[in-house]
Formats: sequence, C-alpha cells, structure tokens
Amino acid sequence: MKRTFINIMVFCLMGISTFLIQAQENQFSKVDFTTAAENSVHCVVHIQCDYSVQTNTMMDFFDLFMNPFNSMQPRQRTLQTSGSGVIMSADGYIITNNHVVADADKINVILNDRRTFQAKLIGNDPSADLAVIKIEADSLHFISFANSDDVKIGEWVLAVGNPFNLTSTVTAGIVSAKARDINILGNKMSQNPITSFIQTDAAVNPGNSGGALVNLQGELIGINTAIASSTGSYTGYSFAIPSNIVRKVTNDLVKYGMTQKAYLGVNLMEVDANLAANKGLKSIHGIYLADVLKGGAAEKAGLKDGDIITKINGKNVNTNSEYNEIMAQFSPNQQIEIEYERKNNLFTQTLTLLNSSGTTEVIDNTSSIMAAGVSFRELSIEERQRYNLDKGVGFEVLNTGRSSFARVGIKKGLIITLIDNEPATIKTIQNLNKKQGQQVIIEGFYSNGQRNYYMLIL
Repeated sequence: MKRTFINIMVFCLMGISTFLIQAQENQFSKVDFTTAAENSVHCVVHIQCDYSVQTNTMMDFFDLFMNPFNSMQPRQRTLQTSGSGVIMSADGYIITNNHVVADADKINVILNDRRTFQAKLIGNDPSADLAVIKIEADSLHFISFANSDDVKIGEWVLAVGNPFNLTSTVTAGIVSAKARDINILGNKMSQNPITSFIQTDAAVNPGNSGGALVNLQGELIGINTAIASSTGSYTGYSFAIPSNIVRKVTNDLVKYGMTQKAYLGVNLMEVDANLAANKGLKSIHGIYLADVLKGGAAEKAGLKDGDIITKINGKNVNTNSEYNEIMAQFSPNQQIEIEYERKNNLFTQTLTLLNSSGTTEVIDNTSSIMAAGVSFRELSIEERQRYNLDKGVGFEVLNTGRSSFARVGIKKGLIITLIDNEPATIKTIQNLNKKQGQQVIIEGFYSNGQRNYYMLIL
C-alpha cells in the first residue's frame, strides 16, 4: 500500500513537471522574433576603420648594408579595426560607438546588401561613447526609436550587429537590469561620463559594438556598447546605451557637431543606510546634494546643500545612474521640475538648466579654441572644482590633427594644466601661436588620472 502511494506521488509529480514544461514551451512559442529581425537587420551596417601607426622596424639587408649605423627606422603601417553601426536616417547618417571610429584615418561602411561606402565623421561624444558618421546614399532602411524609459526588466530583446562583414547577425535575450552604473568602458570614457546602461543577456561580442538592441517590434531601445568579460568574448552580460540618450546625443551631433549638455550644478551622493544615519534622515531614498555649486542652475533655483532630490519631472531618482540617464536627455535652457526634501519637508521647484559655462547659450564647434594647429576646450566651472583647479585654468585637447602635439603622442582628452610651468589659461593657450620653432613643455592628465609631461618643438 505504501509503495503504491509513492508510485502515485511520483506519477503526479511527473505529470505536473510535464505540464509545466509544456506550458513553458507554449509560452516561448508565442514569442515571435521574426518581425523584430525583419525591421532591423537592414538598418545595421559593418564598419571598418583604418589607422596609420608609426613603428620601428628592422631594416632589410640592402638598407642595413648601405647604412650599417642605423639598424632601426620608423615606418608607417596600417591597422584595421571593425564594428557595427545603425542607420538613423534615409540619407545616410549612421550611429556607432565613439570607440569604434575614434581617430580613424579612413572609415568604410558595408551595408547589409553588401554595398560599400566611405564615411566621414560628423561628430562624437566620448563621454557617451557615441559617434555619428555619414555616407553619401539615399533611400536607406533606417531604424525607428522606441522610448527606453518604457523598457521593462524581463522583456525580450534582440541584439543586431554586423561583426564579421557577412550580413547582420541576430541574437536574443532579455533585459537583465536598467540604469546600470559600472565603469564598463574603462578609460574609453572621458571626464563626466554617462554611466547608465541597459543590461541584457543577449549574446554580444566585440564586433557588435555600435549595433542595435531592439524590442520585439524592431524598434531601437539601445546601442550595444560593451560586455562584462575577462576574456574579451561574451560571457553572459552585455550593456547598451539607452535609446533616449542615443537620440538626444546623436541629434545634437548632427545639428551642432557636439552634445549640448545640461548641468544642474550639484555634487551628489546616493542615500544609503550609512548616510541616512549620519545625516539623521528618516528614510533611504533620493539623492543627497552634498554640494550646490555657486552660479549653477540649482543654486539659482534656491536649492541648498543637504537637500534630497526625490523626483525629476515626475520620475523617481534614487541612484546616480538614474539621475545621469534623466539629465542626459535634456539641453541647456530647458526647464525641469524637481521634487526635493529639506528637513523632512517636501518642496517642488521648476528650474532652467545651464551649459558648462553657466549660461543657456548653444555651444558648438566654433566655441573651441584653435592654437598651434590644435583645438582646445575650456573646462567648465564644475570640472575645475572637481579637479581642484583655479579659476580660468585647464583646457581639454579636442583634436591634434597632424600638429607637433600629435607627433609627441598627445591625444584627445588630455587636460592641460601647465604650459612652460605657467597655468594653462586662455592667454597661455593663445600664446602658443607665437612660439613657432620654439621648445614648449606641456603638463596635464588624462581621465584615468595619469599625469603626463611632453616636450615638443612647435
């Protein structure tokens, strides 16, 4: 009797397991990826970039015989890298990652129908790791944007890339997390990076960088940017820049050549149990204003040190990454509504966002400063305070071209602090034009904190 009861229980459990498996299979069978693939594969392209590098190579026997005292000589050789891109308009504007095309001498684009075009760089934003390139073509298939704020954890997504110059490749997965704040791009990001990513388990490999993350309608919800891997290959998680950030940044790059970044003028801290205990806060939520900067949008609107922002335009804000994702979608001179707490009382305030110079004006490529064949950008008030620099000191290198800066290895992103042991101000930058043929010493640092010294002849 006991054995019969056990057999009945085993049979019932097997029946339940079979039912659950069949129910799961039926559920999966309802998920149709074909529409998403059909609407997106022709919008994704393969990108090949050529880079010229100078190397010291051993001379051949004839050269060595003719010049025995110099066995090494510098030679130019070309390196080639590749990635993916997403067509954003019928007339040939293409989105990709900045790290795919940064500093390339030549950019080639291969469409899904195997047509090949040479592209030019329209604009790039290292802080968002986004770039826009352009090919001369028309009537192209282009992607439709979805609202990434509507993306839900657990939602099915497709990663579409063209990593091997075959045709577009599609992989499926789910959204694992939103507003991920991890330094997944390392030093490829510049100062003040946007650190809010959609995390997915759709298989993505390095050649997929710049490809599309789409929903089941084939609409863009993100640009695939990085993977979490110790091997360089896919090991379980990948990260995409949300489409709302992509749309804002790329539209700015097309219109202005650079991103119009909006600043609140605050230094933030996430509210956790320790901060709540130290500050006597009643609950753990929101972001704490550790420092409200003078002349910033927050100060002008009356916010103070110690205030806690809980909502921006009705959206809850509890982490720095959530704050970054919201703010990255706005431009200077736009108004936002902030809900904040002060001494356990709730307030609402509408304020006007400012640019890095503390104004509401548009900043474009003409705002950069040219000297000695190099373009520079003056640091903002916030950046100077972050780097502990004096007022008026500090310039970022934007483009070195073929200048003497490039020849000694100075790269885009260097923050120059001293020129010939004098503070790097607008005056010392402009004085570089008067020092042709002279020796100059440049001192500065990169986003990884590494300080560098360069000696060059202008």
